[in-house]
Amino acid sequence: MGTNGSTVLEPFEPLRQGLPPIDPAAVSSSASCALPARYEAVCGARQFTKSTLARWELGERFDDVALVVSELVTNALRHALPADVPRTGEQDPPVRLHLMRWTSRLVCAVRDPSDESPVAREEDDFSAESGRGLFLVDSFSDSWGWHPLAGRPSGKVVWALFRLRAE
Repeated sequence: MGTNGSTVLEPFEPLRQGLPPIDPAAVSSSASCALPARYEAVCGARQFTKSTLARWELGERFDDVALVVSELVTNALRHALPADVPRTGEQDPPVRLHLMRWTSRLVCAVRDPSDESPVAREEDDFSAESGRGLFLVDSFSDSWGWHPLAGRPSGKVVWALFRLRAE
């Protein structure tokens, strides 16, 4: 399900442009997994996040990071996939989760095929049953944003940054 290595960063030059200055050579770890176009993928994304953070000795950050990953993946599945994309099958998964670790930062990024901007719900609309995802992402991460992808694959990346304690 996952892959490691610096090649994960290549399609994310726009992502790095939206973050505080980070030397790409300073990436200490990265991992990525493809997610099927099914809502069960949220559980898989959480499991992937848990095992990756444990491997990176960041297990204490799991609760906050997993909540944000869950919201980003749910948003990608709910809002970024065309209605005619089958929710079953073994085609090339349209959503991908990337986790990147620097010495003092962790970034969770979800790639999806939509060019549409993520839209946060108005602050006075918290009684709704859904639509609070980006509010939660904003509340539990140190910053978040999104960027369209240039070229292939098309779509966008929605990311959230977590500051890590200095070692």
